Amino acid sequence: RDRKRYLWPLGLLIPLSPFISWFLVDNLRLGLFWATGAWLLVIVIPIIDMLAGEDGESPPDDAIPRLQKDRYYRWCTYAFLPLQYAGLVFACWCWINAPMGIAEKIAMSFTVGVVAGVGINAAHELGHKSEKTEQWLAKVALAQSLYGHFYVEHNFGHHVRVATPQDPASSRFGESFWRFLPRSVFGGLRSAWRIESARLQRKGKRTWSLENNVLNAWAMSVVLFAALIGIFGWEVAPWLLLQAVAGFTFLEAANYLEHYGLLRGKRADGSYVRCSPADSWNSDHVVSNLFLYQLQRHSDHHANPKLRYQSLRSAAEAPQLPAGYAVMIVIAWIPPLWRRVMDQRLLDYYDGDLERINVG
Repeated sequence: RDRKRYLWPLGLLIPLSPFISWFLVDNLRLGLFWATGAWLLVIVIPIIDMLAGEDGESPPDDAIPRLQKDRYYRWCTYAFLPLQYAGLVFACWCWINAPMGIAEKIAMSFTVGVVAGVGINAAHELGHKSEKTEQWLAKVALAQSLYGHFYVEHNFGHHVRVATPQDPASSRFGESFWRFLPRSVFGGLRSAWRIESARLQRKGKRTWSLENNVLNAWAMSVVLFAALIGIFGWEVAPWLLLQAVAGFTFLEAANYLEHYGLLRGKRADGSYVRCSPADSWNSDHVVSNLFLYQLQRHSDHHANPKLRYQSLRSAAEAPQLPAGYAVMIVIAWIPPLWRRVMDQRLLDYYDGDLERINVG
């Protein structure tokens, strides 16, 4: 039995954070609470995560088929999307109508950006599945962050090239997050376009068409942003852009820490061996896993990408992060601290052999 079964809806607190922000500001009269989403991510969840500690409980193999079929877990992810977009619409209303200064509007943008970033994570969970409805919902979740190409690049680029120098979403030893960020953003964009163009060419179809999964995902963003600007006016445009940038920056921070410095081995012919749990940093901290649909059990995810989040198992043989993602993302933003925490850990994992490390 999944002891966390009825805790998964806690993750819905994230898309509710714009409403929580308004409630706290309205009652406490403190503008800093417009940034409630950001405070949840960088302060509240990290503290609770460290206090709660690690999970360590994995579903037995014979329970996985039942867990995979249990639709309750799917609805926990599906429910994220209407709350995500209700929060975005409400934020637009606040940017126009609430008594907010520039700093407070920026704060609200970061709250909504956290929702967008975790929305990319929800899209990640949905986009790996075979059902067309879930693939479509993944693109819907990505529209807010202007990151629709992630659907293509993550599934058909990152999962193929993970933990190699060729993967823009695998960070290299000694590479700071702020150097990694543009490399991953623009490298992922180029990769997604190449992958989708090649797919359509193989099928004898035009690249510039709505059958292009990059273009049709971006079209969702265009329609969404146009509708919001049409309803609320051009005044919301800069805040919509800011929250989108914040959203994919949070996502890329997770990308940064998931494979830092790790390198897959090579076969005799020079090709890379199949991805294994050894090629992803793992974390089993229970609270951040609840909020991120067990993204932190990343080793099992890459080894078995079709497994749904409730079926992912802890991987003791994988390299282990010293804390959950919420803590590690904050550390990643401070490069000297990141290197102090992670570099020796990486070197120890490879017994000090730099030839086994992804140095780019």
